[in-house]
Amino acid sequence: MPNSLRSQPPTVIRCVSGTLASLLLLASPAAVLAHGGHGGHEFQGASEASSATNSIQVDAQTAKRLGIKVEPAKRQRLAVGVKTTGQIETLPNQKVEVNTPISKAKVVELLVEPGAVVKKGQPVAILTSPDLVELRVNSQEKLAESQADLQQAQADLKLAQQNYEKYQQIAAAEIAEAQSLVAFAQEKYDKDQQLTNSGALPRRNALESQTQLAQAKAELTKANSRRDVIDAENKLKRAQSAVEVAKKHIQLSNATYETRLQQLGNRANAKGLVTVTAPIAGKVADREATLGQSFEDAGGKLMTIVNDNKVFATANIYEKDLNKVRNGQRVGVKVASLPNRTFTGRIAVIGSVVEGETRVVPVKAEIDNSAGVLKPGMFAELEVLTDQTSAAILAIKSSAIVEANGKKQVYVQNGNAYQPVEVTLGQTSGDMVEVKTGLFEEDMIVTQRAPQLYAQSLRGGSSQEQEKSNSPSSPSSPSSSSSPFPWWMVAGGGGAIA
Repeated sequence: MPNSLRSQPPTVIRCVSGTLASLLLLASPAAVLAHGGHGGHEFQGASEASSATNSIQVDAQTAKRLGIKVEPAKRQRLAVGVKTTGQIETLPNQKVEVNTPISKAKVVELLVEPGAVVKKGQPVAILTSPDLVELRVNSQEKLAESQADLQQAQADLKLAQQNYEKYQQIAAAEIAEAQSLVAFAQEKYDKDQQLTNSGALPRRNALESQTQLAQAKAELTKANSRRDVIDAENKLKRAQSAVEVAKKHIQLSNATYETRLQQLGNRANAKGLVTVTAPIAGKVADREATLGQSFEDAGGKLMTIVNDNKVFATANIYEKDLNKVRNGQRVGVKVASLPNRTFTGRIAVIGSVVEGETRVVPVKAEIDNSAGVLKPGMFAELEVLTDQTSAAILAIKSSAIVEANGKKQVYVQNGNAYQPVEVTLGQTSGDMVEVKTGLFEEDMIVTQRAPQLYAQSLRGGSSQEQEKSNSPSSPSSPSSSSSPFPWWMVAGGGGAIA
C-alpha cells in the first residue's frame, strides 16, 4: 500500500474502498430477469432471460401489411387425441383402370394425355376390332335390305289404297242405284197389293210387282258384296302389314351390333369404331397404351384414372385405444412436405378384426383434398381427436412456434416490438400445443408470420435500426455504444479501477 494511504486514518481508507466497489458495480452490466415488458411479470426460468436487444421493431402499418397476427395465450381444455402414423391412399372406388372391352382390339385414337383432367363419360380412346367390323357390315347390309323392303311395301300400300278407293266409289254408285230400284219396286208392290185386295187389280199384277221387288233387292245385295271391293280391301290390309314388317326389319337390322356394344358398355362412333369412355371423373394418372397398339384379349390396360379430391389417411390403432375411436370422429393429419399445415377429416372405416401379434386395427379417415396437395403414398401423422379433454392448460397455436438453433421460441408483442421468448412445449391437440414454461396467460403471441420475424432477426434486427446504422449522419461516438451506461461513467470507472 502506498505511504500516502498508510498515513491516512482507517476511516478514510474504508471510504475509498467503498467508492471503488461502487464504481466496479456500475461498470459491470447485469442481466435483468424481466418479462420483456409484456405484462410486468418475471420469467419463469433462466431460459426466459432473453435480452430485449433481440426484439424486432415493426410499426403497426407494416405489421398489418405483412399479415402479422397476434393472439393471447389462454388456458383451455384440449381434446385428448390418439396419435399414430400411416399413409395417404386413394379411395378404393376412385382409382379405376380403363381396359379394352373387346378382344383383338387395336388402338385407333388416344384422346387424353397423362395428367389430363377428365369427366365421367368423356371419350378417352377409340378402338377397332375385326369381330365388330363384321357385325357392323352385316347390320348395314340388313339395314339396306330392310329399307328396300319398306319402300316396296309402301308402294304396294299406295296402289292398294288407290284400288280400294276406286272400287269403293264404283260400289257406292251401284248400291245407290240398287237402293233406288228397291224403293221403287217396294212402292209399286205395296200399291198393287192394295188394289188386288180391293179387287180392282188382278192378282197376277201383284205377283209381278212382288217379283220385281225381289229382283231389286237381289241387285242391292249384289252391289253391297262386290268381290273386287273385297279383294281391294284385302290387298290394302296386306300392304299395310308389309309396311309394318319392313319397319321392324329396319329396327332389328342393327340390333345385334347395338346389343354387342351394350354388352361391352361402350358406344360406336359414325365409323362403327368403339369409343372407350372414362368410368369416373378424375385425372389420368398414367397411360400405358400407345397409338396403334393391339390387344389379343379383352382387359388390356389402356390407362388409369384417379380422383383424388378426397383421399384416405390410413393408420393402425392399438386394441387398447379402440374404445376411444368411432366412425365420424374428427382426425388431424400432417405430412412431411407441409409441416405447418394440419388437414382435418372424419373416420370413415374401422377394421373389424384385430391383426395378429401387433394387436392393431386398421382405421381409414376421409380427408378433403380438393387442392390436390396430398399424394397417395405420402407418410402421414394422424391424431384422432377424442371426446376426452385434459385439464385447463396454457396453449397456443402451433403456427406460432419457431425453431431457432435447436430450441423452440415464440414472439411476444410489446407495442411495436416483437421479442423472442424461448418456450418449453408439452402435448399437442390438432393445431394447438401446450406451453409448459416461457409464457404467461394473456401474453400476445404472434401466430402468423412468426418465421418471417425470425428471418428478420437473423438479418440484424428491425429495418429501422439498420437504416440508422447505415446512415452517414450517425456519428461514431461513445454515446452510440450498446453499453447500458454513459461513456463518461465507464471511463471514470476504468480510471478508478486503474
